Amino acid sequence: MSDPVLLISGAAFTDEERARLEASMPFAFVSGPPDMAALEEGTRKSIRAIAFKGHHSLTGAEMDLFPGLGVIANYGVGYDAIDIAAATARGIKVTNTPDVLNDDVADLAVAMLIAQCRNMVAGDALVRSGRWSAGESFPLNRQMSGSTVGIVGLGRIGREIANRLAAFKCEIHYTSRSEKETPGWTYHSSPVEMAKAVDVLVVALVGGKETEGHVSRQVIDALGPRGIVINISRGSTIDEGALLDALEEGRIAGAGLDVFLNEPKVDPRFLKLDNVHLQPHQGSGSVETRRRMAKLQLANIEAFLAGEPLQTPVN
Repeated sequence: MSDPVLLISGAAFTDEERARLEASMPFAFVSGPPDMAALEEGTRKSIRAIAFKGHHSLTGAEMDLFPGLGVIANYGVGYDAIDIAAATARGIKVTNTPDVLNDDVADLAVAMLIAQCRNMVAGDALVRSGRWSAGESFPLNRQMSGSTVGIVGLGRIGREIANRLAAFKCEIHYTSRSEKETPGWTYHSSPVEMAKAVDVLVVALVGGKETEGHVSRQVIDALGPRGIVINISRGSTIDEGALLDALEEGRIAGAGLDVFLNEPKVDPRFLKLDNVHLQPHQGSGSVETRRRMAKLQLANIEAFLAGEPLQTPVN
């Protein structure tokens, strides 16, 4: 095989995803950034593109291992694991895979809200255990339709979530960097003020330092005892300790979470709670969407190597 021009970084690539990348050009593979320095110097010098997947930090130190590197193509819309400033300073372009996953992530946000309101996991367990057929009744739960919902971050995914919830006759409020054109939704400049006005808080922010702890203890406290938190963004966007305190003390009604700090090592306090719905960061996790993400990642790499405009540049 000729010298690799592509470095595939991330043990989480599926066989299909890796096969598509490997078929496109000569490659080398590492399970993540910690293994990059172990590559032979000649291999590192030949790398022009990195196909990146995962949550290991990719810093300037790793980038400096590859003097010919020109593009880092991230698999996923969130790119907070990549030091964008370091890449830009080195003239390295970064791409991501936005839009193709919006529907799946928005679907899951709504599904978690319905599951939380209607206590669907407990309902499933009641039927499977035989307790329902033995005469045990299921308690009345909470209607989701018509809720007052606040979207924290009305970007691409946040807007898809809002559109879906509007179809459920929900009253939509939102916070964003600036007021946006909407079909009459209510804008709040402060997440605390919005939390006071809604029953449900859906977090759809990008990850990274700028949004770390954006949903603070004050925001969670303002939500009140009927409040539900849904998070499909990043675990870092919420003060997780404050959220756990509020759930344990019954100061909010519940939560639906697809993301966590230090995932997949979820704080064991969550596992003891019956008022939280937990998912394994599977927001974009359908066969169809993951295939589109992989194709877009590869398309960005091929465009760079051909000297053509990148399809979804970040910097």
